[in-house]
Amino acid sequence: MGKILVEDCFIEGLRVITPTVFGDARGYFMETYNYNDFAEQGITQTFVQDNQSSSSQGVLRGLHFQIHYPQDKLVRVVKGEVFDVAVDLREGSPTFGKWYGVRLSAENKKQFFIPKNFAHGFYVLSDTAEFCYKCSDFYHANDEGGIAWDDPEIGIEWPLLDGVQTNLSEKDRNWGSFSEYVKERENAGNE
Repeated sequence: MGKILVEDCFIEGLRVITPTVFGDARGYFMETYNYNDFAEQGITQTFVQDNQSSSSQGVLRGLHFQIHYPQDKLVRVVKGEVFDVAVDLREGSPTFGKWYGVRLSAENKKQFFIPKNFAHGFYVLSDTAEFCYKCSDFYHANDEGGIAWDDPEIGIEWPLLDGVQTNLSEKDRNWGSFSEYVKERENAGNE
């Protein structure tokens, strides 16, 4: 019991995980996380913090990362549906600056594994969505980084809903461009 289907993405390290769901007329049961099953698939991170958020339709959160304390994340949706995105920020990666997106929903029960050094964000497609994620490091308030969600150089194809205002936090409205991120990173490396 508890086996998982793991799909690799074109960006190395990103994985889409579908759990085995056991259902009958009463409902369903599934293991959302089993260390042994994940380790068998090469995902051996230790998760130290679980987070959950609730957002309404049109909310876009991201693109976020921690600078000095990067986190591996395992994300899923327990209510509603989101379009979830990861952007490769790994130095020297052949897919640096590329993005991958996947629809996560309570219905499809898929999870998205995002390794360290990726920016992450999601857009809420349903009336509301409850989003859960496991993290391999703790949240550090003074270590936040971000990139503009609509940066043309990255070119994320968000499935924005017609007639629905995209709702961003003040912080997410003010993140810099991908080019600015690269320049800051280069300057930090030269210090």
